[in-house]
Amino acid sequence: MYKADENRYDGRMPVRRAGNKGLQLPAVSLGMWHSFGDDANFADSQEIILNAFDNGIFSYDLAYNYGPESGAAERMFGQVYQANLKPYRDELVITTKAGFHMWPGPYGEMSSRKTLINAIDGSLKRMGLDYVDIFYSHRFDPETDPEETAEALDSIVRSGKALYIGISNYTDAQTKAVLKVFKELHTPFVLNQLSYNMLNRDIERDGVLDTLKANNVGMVAYGPLAEGLLTDRYLGGIPEDFQIHWSSTDVMDQGRAKLVEKLNALNEVAQGRNQSLAQMALAWLLKDPVVVSVVTGASKVKHLQDNLQAVQNTSFTTDELERIESILNA
Repeated sequence: MYKADENRYDGRMPVRRAGNKGLQLPAVSLGMWHSFGDDANFADSQEIILNAFDNGIFSYDLAYNYGPESGAAERMFGQVYQANLKPYRDELVITTKAGFHMWPGPYGEMSSRKTLINAIDGSLKRMGLDYVDIFYSHRFDPETDPEETAEALDSIVRSGKALYIGISNYTDAQTKAVLKVFKELHTPFVLNQLSYNMLNRDIERDGVLDTLKANNVGMVAYGPLAEGLLTDRYLGGIPEDFQIHWSSTDVMDQGRAKLVEKLNALNEVAQGRNQSLAQMALAWLLKDPVVVSVVTGASKVKHLQDNLQAVQNTSFTTDELERIESILNA
């Protein structure tokens, strides 16, 4: 019978607030896009989930479409939750999303009212939950009036199926469009989850971070290690069959050799901070208060433990920041 570590809130994992909202998250959240689902080893997945909670990671990031097939990651998480974490439900922040392909037909993706409401019902059933803490619109729907999407999300909160609302992959203009309706409806809108890392800084140029700050809304960063590029795995070279996430394709614009050169230079800075490249990459994101949490996956407990060390040093000197900028802009 699982019993959570009594020292899980001893300060090892900082807790950060989304603007001036009541929502608080651990600086690192466990993401279940990869390594969780039907093709993963259940015992290993369970060990990672429980080890995360024992170390102060009380936030679990899911989506309807996560897993080798839609629903797989939610179903697996639900099994672990029911067997081990249910007594701790009041401590947990469990999130899910809808918008990318989930089931056949025209309603199996995007953000219509029917799609979002059907999706939340399916997610709750698979996980065995009465509600999720945050329900996200996983992507902007260009064919649906943002007012319909916002009103559907608002109604999901009013029905008790979610406590807070988030959006994901929304640009600055798209964020402003739904934010206007959320304000009119007094919807508890708390987060925009975006692809963000040292190599992919598109959101800085887009202006969405400024909009979130101005409206006391937080940001959750996914892909913080750029599919593993920001680890020591590729310091010797990037193989031709390496696959980058669709949101970060620009990082290869200067060619693989140039990128490897940058990674090694960044690694030197990390070593000077007594961190691995991955730990520094996570810390670099957390230097900005608008970043409430970074979502990291793990296929082994060791990977999770290594990432946890990043939160022990999130301060950067002016020289370090200038060096990092010069490397990234070279």
